[in-house]
Amino acid sequence: MSAQTLGILIGGLIPAIAYTFCNIFAKTSMQAGIGIGPYLMFVGVGILVVGFIFTLLLPYGSVTLRSGTHSLLMGLTWGVGSGLVALGLARYHASLSQLVPLFNMNTLFTVLLALWIFAEWKEVRVPQLLLGSILIVIGGTLVARA
Repeated sequence: MSAQTLGILIGGLIPAIAYTFCNIFAKTSMQAGIGIGPYLMFVGVGILVVGFIFTLLLPYGSVTLRSGTHSLLMGLTWGVGSGLVALGLARYHASLSQLVPLFNMNTLFTVLLALWIFAEWKEVRVPQLLLGSILIVIGGTLVARA
């Protein structure tokens, strides 16, 4: 198995499975009556535990002001998104099966920004990427109307 294939498996397929359960636990947490703030705090504790384990098992890289700031910004934006998903589930009783495809349209924005900011257009097949992105938009539209 090539390093790139292994990277796609470890960085793509396995996280997809983890995020599946993440979404299920988000809904069951809301159904159990937890508030949005405490929910995010418990999620934060879970992330802290996983971060500690990763630090012990994979002790490479360093923390700089720049890398720490970017990581903090990632956490803040992820927290806002996760909190709003939880709010949609808890207060507005939105369907998880409709929300997930919609908030996963972040793929489109991430693809466009990565192509531009990191010049990844040099490394990928842009026509295939754009076709896949169009299919995501179509799928998101169909799901929102379901």
